[in-house]
Amino acid sequence: MYYDIVIVGGGAGGLELAARLGRWFGREQGAQKVLLIDRASVHIWKPTLHEVAVGTLNTQQEGLSYQSLGRRNHFSFMRAQLQQLHPETHQLTLAPVCDVQGEFIIAERTIEFGKCVLALGSGSNFFGTSGSEHAYVLENLEDAERFYNQLSHLFSWAEYSDHHTLNVSIVGGGATGVELAAELREAYRLFAAERATPAFQLNITLIEAGARILATLPEKMSQNAAQILQSKQVTVLTSTKVLALHRDHITTSAGELAAGAIVWAAGIKAAETNRDFGLTVNALNQFIVDEQLRTSAADIYAIGDCAACLWRDGKNVPARAQAAHQQAFFLFKQLRAIAQNKAFRKRYRYRDFGSLIALGGKDNIGNLIPNLLKRHIFIEGIIAKYMYLLLHLAHHQLLLGYGKTFLLVLARFAQNRLSGRLKWH
Repeated sequence: MYYDIVIVGGGAGGLELAARLGRWFGREQGAQKVLLIDRASVHIWKPTLHEVAVGTLNTQQEGLSYQSLGRRNHFSFMRAQLQQLHPETHQLTLAPVCDVQGEFIIAERTIEFGKCVLALGSGSNFFGTSGSEHAYVLENLEDAERFYNQLSHLFSWAEYSDHHTLNVSIVGGGATGVELAAELREAYRLFAAERATPAFQLNITLIEAGARILATLPEKMSQNAAQILQSKQVTVLTSTKVLALHRDHITTSAGELAAGAIVWAAGIKAAETNRDFGLTVNALNQFIVDEQLRTSAADIYAIGDCAACLWRDGKNVPARAQAAHQQAFFLFKQLRAIAQNKAFRKRYRYRDFGSLIALGGKDNIGNLIPNLLKRHIFIEGIIAKYMYLLLHLAHHQLLLGYGKTFLLVLARFAQNRLSGRLKWH
């Protein structure tokens, strides 16, 4: 089976690239030329995984079927996991698919390609910390739903147990950890509001090894976020290293902390299997790419968290959704030029347009860096909330168009009004 362009990974970057290419090739050729491969059947915008994890985002309503998106945007889709890449023969091998009993449903498959784009994302970096098996991570939809299922059990346990207390510890004070801590408190508020009697006590602790949370963002944002978290009764521990994880507690440089659930959000690292694909990788298993996002092998590109692309001052482009979005658009223009037999000499340059952090309810903060002003503009509250919502809707609009995106917004609003924002069973 041959495709001109094969994209492995249906995250924000990979999916947007497939949609743009499919629409450009058109209804007649798109599905024959462009193939998207992902291990999941449903797409969720990764910046909202923390909402899925605590039950404030309904995946049945918000999830977008890859097959439906492929039909709408004229690309083919296969649900599979990349098993091996053969750069020299322009082939890749997809792992066999098994049912829950381990029986083969689909045998191992080989796909031939003209161009291949790796958008494999990244995983968690435990930095050698022992006890990683006791921690939950938020790398994909499956991880978020796994934590949500456990959290719903823990909420029920805490509500009816003699202790009436649940301790949740989040390791890592980056955007994921901060947003998860705030959204977890919001979920608890909604949970308690539905009960006639007082709910249990929820203790949330955010642990950061550095001197401040959100260390890669302006200090003003870090201070504002810390104040908002403290107002939400989230304990923020900075300059605190995690030494070991255990089933019911964490050993830190400041002592031991009780933990009914542990979430690790303290750094990223690409998959170890990336080293087996015959491409040059760095210490974090990211594929090293040049200024046109090309890997060390001909006709193979990499974008998003799995790519190490030099930015400035010797640092790489940060692993952020806006970087994946920009890289997808750049690579679309490049692959389109190649398909037209045109020269393409532009170089990818990452532009930082700022950051938005969702802190539950209306407590959002952000900093914008407009093209003309080239300085930070800090926003907060309702303005930051709607800016965050607009980013989310822009992603959906690219995939669904204006009409269906509008209907999705109406459906989500109606669902929240009728049955509440918190999904709990």
